[in-house]
Amino acid sequence: MGNCCSDDRGGRAPIGGTPANIGLGNGNDAPNDAVHLFLRSRGYQGLFSQIQLSFSASGLRDRDVLSKSDPMLVAYTRGRDGVLKEVGRTEVVLNSLNPKWINTLNVTFQFEIVQTMLFCLYDVDTQFHQMEVKMLKLEEQQFLGEATCALSEIITKSNRSLTLDLTYGEEYTGLSRPQNCGRLAVHAEECITSKTTTEMILRCSELEHKNLFSRTDPFLVISKIVESGMSIPVCKTEVIRNDLKPTWKPVFLNIQQVGSKDSPLVIECFNFNSSGKHDLIGKLQKSLLDLEKLHSSVKGENLVLPTAAGNKVLKSQLFVDTFSESTQHTFLDYLAGGFEVNFMLAVDFTASNGNPRLPDSLHYIDPSGRPNAYQRAILEVGEVLHFYDSDKRFPAWGFGARPIDGPVSHCFNLNGSSTYCEVEGIQGIMMAYASALLNVSLAGPTLFGPVISHAAQIAGQSLANGRHRYSVLLIITLPVSLYD
Repeated sequence: MGNCCSDDRGGRAPIGGTPANIGLGNGNDAPNDAVHLFLRSRGYQGLFSQIQLSFSASGLRDRDVLSKSDPMLVAYTRGRDGVLKEVGRTEVVLNSLNPKWINTLNVTFQFEIVQTMLFCLYDVDTQFHQMEVKMLKLEEQQFLGEATCALSEIITKSNRSLTLDLTYGEEYTGLSRPQNCGRLAVHAEECITSKTTTEMILRCSELEHKNLFSRTDPFLVISKIVESGMSIPVCKTEVIRNDLKPTWKPVFLNIQQVGSKDSPLVIECFNFNSSGKHDLIGKLQKSLLDLEKLHSSVKGENLVLPTAAGNKVLKSQLFVDTFSESTQHTFLDYLAGGFEVNFMLAVDFTASNGNPRLPDSLHYIDPSGRPNAYQRAILEVGEVLHFYDSDKRFPAWGFGARPIDGPVSHCFNLNGSSTYCEVEGIQGIMMAYASALLNVSLAGPTLFGPVISHAAQIAGQSLANGRHRYSVLLIITLPVSLYD
């Protein structure tokens, strides 16, 4: 999504701002297993398309007493075993029974597989409005309804839009089940791969007064128009209070979001109301190409206000103060350019981990070979990152322990050497860790400073030598009080 959601508090923006273009893999149903395996056995990899899903709802139940519901959508896919897997979440829309969410979800459509999806709506309690949506506990929110469908049902619609009735699921038999929970509209579009991002600073002049005792509180909503003619919001600016000549923070739009530079966009200017019923001040329709030309002309474009007699041209104007394009490089681009990942590790050897000789210690080495918590963390992270380091030599330290006949050290080489800190490969880290447990006494306190300083020094040397390296320091520790 465009990085242009409001950061204002007090109900002036979507909540949880995360972007939320999340990939969905195989949401498969059991009846397709035989066909799936047959095709795979013959080298057929299937027909795949990246699909972007956008959502809106209407007629939702009002679960709040003094205001309207603050809805959020959570999407799931149902696997072959019937287990639900969360795909992603939208932002929270404040005070709205007819929300249009800006955050979208990217899913992988597979022709030969029935991909069952479940969409659940929740009213997010006011006390959680400052939390990231991914951190919200759904059991603490009020359920508004759910809908299910196959992804292919959406794709095969002529306008790629499917409207579903929201209901209470079977698991809600103990609750009073309302007859009408509202409706959910899901729209699908095939993703267009683009790395080009447009940055704009938008400004308005001579906006009309909409508030009785104060000036207007304006914000912009930018929507794309799809083939069916419907508009789908892709970006929302922050709200600027009491300003008839607002200049908003930079708006970032990826070409993938809007389709192309020629695709029509609707730019609407609203006056914010805490009730959720925002007043339309005016709007206009322009493509990114048009907005670029508007910037070059250093002129404004008049907003229009739809009326029963037609569009009324207003004195209010929209200006594009800056317009620039940049390329968003991907991780693969960086790898192709010679970048590497330098993996560094630090392990907590403080006494709070427990006596390594006892089975209840986090440092206990099980004779059966079952890895302890530290070993699992090393393997799970290290086995991902080691592919991106050409020499496979990793700096590794311990902290919070007393080496034999020495004082407590908060940064000692895990391999036992006094001159160098690197070990060979992930297995080298595992061996050095096991050896260190035999040669140090657990102590304390928990201090990160010396390890971070040493890691920063190594990262700085790579930068000074002109090496294209991204340094990652993994500190494995207990969630205890830290002192530094």
